[in-house]
Amino acid sequence: MSWTRRTLVALAVCVLPLGAEGCVTGGGPGHAGAVSPSPVGKVLRDTDGTGRHLREVAGEEAPEVGVEVTPDSARGWDVLLTVRRFRFSTAVARHEAVPGRGHARLFLDGRPVTRLRTPEYHLAGRLVPHGTHHLTARLYADDGTVWAVRGRPVESTADITASGAEPGPAGTPSGAAP
Repeated sequence: MSWTRRTLVALAVCVLPLGAEGCVTGGGPGHAGAVSPSPVGKVLRDTDGTGRHLREVAGEEAPEVGVEVTPDSARGWDVLLTVRRFRFSTAVARHEAVPGRGHARLFLDGRPVTRLRTPEYHLAGRLVPHGTHHLTARLYADDGTVWAVRGRPVESTADITASGAEPGPAGTPSGAAP
C-alpha cells in the first residue's frame, strides 16, 4: 500500500467513527473557533483576558477562590489563596478537566505573574512598583480552560499598595466569583 493511500485510510478511520469534528482539537489552522466537548461543564466560546476559553459550571458546583495578601519582613508580600470545592493538581496531572481540580494563576494589574499548584506564594517586592495595584487569582482546569460561573471567570482580587521603601498594607479580597 502506498504512503498516500495509507494516509487516506488513516484519515477515514478518524473521521468515520467520530464524525468530521472527532479529530479537531481546536489548535489547527482554520479551526481557531473549534472547542472540544467535555463531560465537565460547558466550554464557552468566550475567553478570559489571556485567550483561554471559559468552562461554565453551575454555581453550586463551581469552585471558589479568595486571595489574601500580607506584607512580609523581606519587602515583599505573602499571598494566601483560600479555595472551596477546589483542589490543586500536581504538575504531572493529565491535561483534562476534572470537576473542582486544577491550578491558579496570579495576575498583577492584568499581567501574568505565576501559575500556582499550592495555595501559598511569595510575591517579591521588586515585582510591585510604587503605587496601588490589583493582584488577581484565577482558577483554571488542568486542560487550561478557566472555571466560570454565569460567563465570568472564578477569580478574586486584592489590592496592594507599595510605598517607595517598603510594602504597604494589603487590601481586602474583592470576593470570590458569584
